[in-house]
Amino acid sequence: MSFMSKTSAFLGIRALQGMISDSMAIDMGSASTIISVRGRGVVVDEPSLVAVNTMTGEVMEIGLEAQQKYGREARDVEVIAPLLNGVVADFERTKEMLSHFVGKARSGFSYFSRRALMSVFSDVTQVEQRALLSAAQHAHIGRVGMIEEGLAAAFGAGVRADDPRGSAVVDIGAATTNVAIVASGKMVCSSAERIGSGSIDVAIINHVRRHRGLLIGARTAERLKLELASATVPADLAQEIAIKGRDVLKGIPSSIEITAGEIYPVAQEVVRKIVESISTTLTELPPELAGDIYERGIILTGGGAQFGGLDEYLRDQTRLPVRVADEPKYAIVRGLEQMFDEPLWLRRVMQKESHSVLDLESGSL
Repeated sequence: MSFMSKTSAFLGIRALQGMISDSMAIDMGSASTIISVRGRGVVVDEPSLVAVNTMTGEVMEIGLEAQQKYGREARDVEVIAPLLNGVVADFERTKEMLSHFVGKARSGFSYFSRRALMSVFSDVTQVEQRALLSAAQHAHIGRVGMIEEGLAAAFGAGVRADDPRGSAVVDIGAATTNVAIVASGKMVCSSAERIGSGSIDVAIINHVRRHRGLLIGARTAERLKLELASATVPADLAQEIAIKGRDVLKGIPSSIEITAGEIYPVAQEVVRKIVESISTTLTELPPELAGDIYERGIILTGGGAQFGGLDEYLRDQTRLPVRVADEPKYAIVRGLEQMFDEPLWLRRVMQKESHSVLDLESGSL
């Protein structure tokens, strides 16, 4: 075989490998797992839930199918969230869940994925990193790199790695809030709090139980959050909806009417704590960075960024410009996916001494 023929055959094999080996961007959160595949966009966006048979320990359903059972489980079924507050709480279930989602994300031809980038909480421990890496290995991903959520969200929101000026990006998830100050493609300073939009649901459940004597589930609490709650004073405080649950004293099914005026202060207390954590980070900035943020403002990302009135409330409290990124829920996976097209960016942001990488070749993914 001639040199040109061998070269063509080699290039053909490489092209085939590229077609059947998916490069994935993975954002595993407490509420949902999002996977974007290079060239195909977001292919998985499902709840991070697993339905388990309590008698055998067998996993029955994962994701959307498990969510359908949530709150209405049979007596031998339990729906669990293997990730809590942004970290692995149940290692075995996390492995199975990630393997399931990665399998759904792959193209029809591939069983192994060549590489993946995963987002991690900014104060993730080495033990938690190893748990996520092991889960990725179980899902048959060849090489895995980890990048902090805040940095990935910044890139996904339009911040460039070669921009020397500072940018402030706040990623609000269901259970965590990450504040990242980024300049020249590096994390200058960051903070992470175990509080997010899901904390509003918990506060609503507790309020309704304590003050109205009704036990409600997570789905009902989320409905109240979406339909009545907001970070700013609602336009119609008298807006009312009926909710159903179990009477605390009598133990029987019951229903009550609840208004936006009652729910607003409950949600606003959680929002206040989130904004306080953001403001604290901003007060610790060096003068030059503070000047950049004063001019450029704050970018909101994450599913919690879409909570009604949050951008307006943050703007009022900080006196800074605030904007919500386009499709904020997908900012992290968009930022991770950009790394595949910008290998120089990837080499700059990967910190091998702090973020473990499996089976790296030539020091890059």
